Amino acid sequence: MCGIVAYIGEKNAYPILIKGLQRLEYRGYDSAGVALLNGKLNIYKRKGKVSDLIDFVGENNVDGTIGIGHTRWATHGKPDDVNAHPHISGNGRLTLIHNGIIENYALIKKALEVEGHTFNTETDTEVLVHLIEEIQTREKLTLEEAVRVALTKVVGAYAIVVLDKEDPNKLVAARKASPLVIGIDENGFLLASDATPIIEHTKKVVYLNDEEIATVRRDGTFEIRTIGANEIQTPFIHELEMQIERLEKGGYDYFMLKEIHEQPTTIQDAMRGRLNAVDSWIKLGGIEENLEKFKDAERLIIVACGTSWHSGLIAEYIFEDLARIPVEVEYASEFRYRNPVITDKDVVIAISQSGETADTLAALELAKQKGAMIYGIVNVVGSSIARLTDAGSYIHAGPEIGVASTKAFTGQVTLLTLMALSIAQKRGTISESYFKKLTQEMEQIPHKVARVLEKCNTQIEYISGEIKNANNALYLGRGYSFPVALEGALKLKEISYIHAEGYPAAEMKHGPIALIDENMPVIVIATNQSAYEKIVSNVQEVKARQGMVIAIVTEGEKEISKLADYSIEIPETEEPLTPLLSVIPMQLLSYHIAVMRGCNVDQPRNLAKSVTVE
Repeated sequence: MCGIVAYIGEKNAYPILIKGLQRLEYRGYDSAGVALLNGKLNIYKRKGKVSDLIDFVGENNVDGTIGIGHTRWATHGKPDDVNAHPHISGNGRLTLIHNGIIENYALIKKALEVEGHTFNTETDTEVLVHLIEEIQTREKLTLEEAVRVALTKVVGAYAIVVLDKEDPNKLVAARKASPLVIGIDENGFLLASDATPIIEHTKKVVYLNDEEIATVRRDGTFEIRTIGANEIQTPFIHELEMQIERLEKGGYDYFMLKEIHEQPTTIQDAMRGRLNAVDSWIKLGGIEENLEKFKDAERLIIVACGTSWHSGLIAEYIFEDLARIPVEVEYASEFRYRNPVITDKDVVIAISQSGETADTLAALELAKQKGAMIYGIVNVVGSSIARLTDAGSYIHAGPEIGVASTKAFTGQVTLLTLMALSIAQKRGTISESYFKKLTQEMEQIPHKVARVLEKCNTQIEYISGEIKNANNALYLGRGYSFPVALEGALKLKEISYIHAEGYPAAEMKHGPIALIDENMPVIVIATNQSAYEKIVSNVQEVKARQGMVIAIVTEGEKEISKLADYSIEIPETEEPLTPLLSVIPMQLLSYHIAVMRGCNVDQPRNLAKSVTVE
C-alpha cells in the first residue's frame, strides 16, 4: 500500500521524485523518504507527509541524476523517521524501497543475525536489503543477480527498487503481487507504483508482471528477466492515455470534492460507446465475446472489498432482478480462505478500483484454479486484475486520488447495470419495452446526477452542520437502497471518524433501535416505491424514539418529508437505477461533515487508497 518512485537519467532526480511522491501519497502518508546518489549517497526520510519531508530536506544537498523515493503506509514497525524508507544495507552499499510484505522476514532476520548482521529498524524491508547484501557479498554476484537470488528465498508480496552506490548507472526493480510500472523517457527511466508520477514525463510504459526483475540503465537500455527461471522476457510497451489535468485539484479544495462533482462526466464516460438509447442496444466487448458463458452461467460470484463490495451488492439485486441469474457477493478476503465451492459453470466477477487489491487478486487465482471464468471490472488500465482475468471492462473514471472512493463507485455501478441489462436482454428475462425504458433512463442519469449536485449541496452543507458533533449515525435502506446505506455509513466512518452503521431498514427492530435517541441522526434512503409504506413505518418508529431523521426521497414525495426532520429530494428514476442518484447526497454529507470537523478529507488517518497487502 506504499508508493514507490525512482529515476535514472540526465535530469536532476530530486524534483522528479518529490513530485512523484506527491502523486503517490494517496497510497500512504505515514512517512516519506528519498535517496540520491551523486558520488555520495544522501538519504533523507521523515515521519509524516511528503510536505514534512520537503521541509526536512530544506537547503541540504539534493544533487544527483539517480535516486529512489517512498511514501509509506506502515505495516512492520510504527511510523517514525527510523522505520521510514529507503532502507540501507549493513555495508552501506545498497539502498532499497519496498511496497508489500515479506512474510518470512523473521526467519531470514535470525539467519542473518547469525552471520553478523545487525538491524536498526522494525521493518521487514531492512531484512530484505540485508539479504541481498549477504548474497551479493558472499557469492560475488552482480546486483541484478543478487536481487534475483534473494527473491527466490522470500515469501510475500513486493515491488522493490534497489540502488547500488558502487554502480550509479543502473537501477534494479522487481515485483510480485504489488504493482510496478516502468516509464521509458528519451532521457532516462522512471519506475513507480502506478503511472501517475510518470505521465508528465512520458507516455511509454512497461507493466512488470509477477516474478519479473528489471534492470534499467543510464545508457537507455533495459532488460527484464523472470526471477525463477531467469529467462529474458520481451516487454510490451503500452501507450498511456491518462490526462495530466485529471491529477490536479482543478480549483477544488479537495480531490474528493472534485471527484464527487466529476460524476456526471465519469458516469457518461462509463456508458460511452456501450449504450445507445435511441436504437435500444448495449454492447460490452467482454460480454459479447463471452456471451454463451454468461447466458449459461449457473451462478455469478462477485468478489470485492470495501466500497467495491457495496457496488457488488447492488449488482446482486440487479442481476437477480433483471437477468434471473443467482448471485453471491463475497468479501475477497473471506472467500479465498474458506475453501469455497466453485465450478466451471460459474462466472467470477472481480471489482476493484485500483485493479491491485491483494485479497481480490488472490480470490481470482483461486477461482482460476477451479476452472471458473473470471471477469474484471477495474479502473486502472494495465493493472494486475485487468491482466489476470479472462475478460473484463474498464470503468473509465480516470485517476481517483481521494482515498474515499466516490466516482469509482458510481462508475462500477453503472458498468454492472449495463452488464445486467445486456445479459437480461440476451437471456430473454426482460421485456423489450422495459429494456428500452431502462436504457433511456440510463442515458438521463448523468443529467440527473448533475441536478442533485447543483440543487442539494447547500442544503446538505446546512444539515451537516446540524449533525457534525454526533458520535454515532444509523443509515437505513431497503432493497436497492440497502447497499447505498452501507456505502453512506462507510463514507462517514472513513473521513469524519464518526461511528456509523448501515442496516436493512426492517432489521432496525432487531437490535439497532436500542441505540436511537435524540442524539442519533438516522439517514433513511426512502426512494424505492416497492416498499414505500414499509419505509414510512420505519421512519415513524425512529421518530417515536426522538431520533433525528434525514430522509432521501424522490422529488414531490409528501408523507415521509412531513415526518422527517430534513428531506433531501433527488430526481425520480426507475428503481434499479436509484443507487446512482441516492448515493450522491451520502457522499456530500460525509464530505461536509468531515470538513467541518477539521479532518483531512483526502487522506484520512490509517487508510490508503490501494490495498496491496493482506
